[in-house]
Amino acid sequence: MAMTLRTDDELDQALSELAKAEGVSKQEVVRRAVLARRGSLTHRERIDTIATQAMADYQDALDRLGSV
Repeated sequence: MAMTLRTDDELDQALSELAKAEGVSKQEVVRRAVLARRGSLTHRERIDTIATQAMADYQDALDRLGSV
């Protein structure tokens, strides 16, 4: 699937430097960055879900600790 990515000079320079340093194309640099960001968001969502559940499970204990 084709897509056009418009960049400014700063972004193009950064992409060129990363591509050269990693020995890949600029397209691959963008691909990796997008996939890493998605993974990071997915991880964050899982952590938020677990934290919300833990707070619900231990709300009584947290309330008691807060009143000490």
